[in-house]
Amino acid sequence: MGESYSAFLYLIASICFIMALRGLSSPETARNGNYFGIAGMVIAVLTTLATPHVVSFWLIIVGLVIGGAIGTYIARQIQMTALPQLVAAFHSLVGLSAVCVACAAFTAPEAYGIGVKGNIHGESLVEMGLGLTIGAITFTGSIVAFAKLQGLVSGAPLTFPGQHPLNAVLGAALIVLIVLFVMTESPAIFALLVLLSLAFGFLLIVPIGGADMPVVISMLNSYSGWAAAGIGFTLSNSLLIITGALVGSSGAILSYVMCKGMNRSIFNVILGGFGTEGGAAAVGHGAGDRMVKSGSAEDAAFILKNAGSVIIVPGYGMAVAQAQHSLKAMTDLLKKDGVKVAYAIHPVAGRMPGHMNVLLAEANVPYDEVQELDEINRNFASTDVAFVIGANDVTNPAAKTDPASPIYGMPILDVEHAKTVLFVKRSMASGYAGVENELFFHDNTMMLFGDAKKMCDEIVKDLE
Repeated sequence: MGESYSAFLYLIASICFIMALRGLSSPETARNGNYFGIAGMVIAVLTTLATPHVVSFWLIIVGLVIGGAIGTYIARQIQMTALPQLVAAFHSLVGLSAVCVACAAFTAPEAYGIGVKGNIHGESLVEMGLGLTIGAITFTGSIVAFAKLQGLVSGAPLTFPGQHPLNAVLGAALIVLIVLFVMTESPAIFALLVLLSLAFGFLLIVPIGGADMPVVISMLNSYSGWAAAGIGFTLSNSLLIITGALVGSSGAILSYVMCKGMNRSIFNVILGGFGTEGGAAAVGHGAGDRMVKSGSAEDAAFILKNAGSVIIVPGYGMAVAQAQHSLKAMTDLLKKDGVKVAYAIHPVAGRMPGHMNVLLAEANVPYDEVQELDEINRNFASTDVAFVIGANDVTNPAAKTDPASPIYGMPILDVEHAKTVLFVKRSMASGYAGVENELFFHDNTMMLFGDAKKMCDEIVKDLE
């Protein structure tokens, strides 16, 4: 296939990827967005296979079959609640691939048309160094994020004295090493660059607590995109450059939006100090002798049926229990009785942007009933009942009242202002941030202990 045809098809694939991002911006168009993404990837793969530079079709086909089989299995088995750690794991693979391509290009530059060993083009060395460094940081950083989200290690921040100065020294050293690598093309410097980048990625993420992990995943997504773009320049592949830039820029924009929604600094995310200013750890006040008001499904059904307005606040607990369909059945009955129902979504509910929107769309909840934090927060004060189903940190008043809390300053859903708060939760355990929710002990809060789906099913029976 000629270069002009390849460039044209790569352009078509790039347009498909842009349309995919546009489609994924809303639950209403997300399915079409996925179709555009699939079409773009198919065009990209087939175009690459048709280029004259391919030397081993069988090796590529074997890789596609193995990778496709693994991807298909994961897609069929993965639960919605495990998507954040799955995304982190996939980011690590993108970073690792960037490192592998950089290593291959450095050891065999002739195969990539970037010069000969010992005399690689200067601009290619710059691109290679940047892609290698960002890729290695993404790889180890994503591994740490995956381990924290999966519960393989504690989600609490891991800090030690001098951590930030050490990260600053490592960051400066990486810049110096990239310059030296471009000037000398030294294999020793190349190896040192790999090792320090891997260490830097690890040290960037370990001090970040679980409450802030959604933003970390988004930023790692951005890192993986820029790593891919850097390697795209090394390979002279326009599609990889465009795709990497799309992922990098969209990930950075999403990170900024999320930081704004959580009242955090974007620079702290980039520098690995997010959520750890002043060494604040995840702390909470013990329940002690404080009492909570506990109720049954029958109590909740009576309160809900006699309410004029109800705001549903879904969270991670709803996702774990797969309670969205039971919740929809419950709200349908309430609406038949004339109760006004709305859904309140926090930007990071469920540890991932859009997580709750997808689950509610799966249950055919009308889009006009689903509102973001900024739209609905003012309505809680005039609402009869706030029905919190599995959301914890995003409703915790400590974000506004406790400066020592790791979630302090994060905008929350003001459910405490509703006349009655019904809080569905398995136990009194703290949320992912490790902070006890003060809302549990408020006079207007009734705890409904149990599995979210089972509780909703019982409420439905009582409403009927």
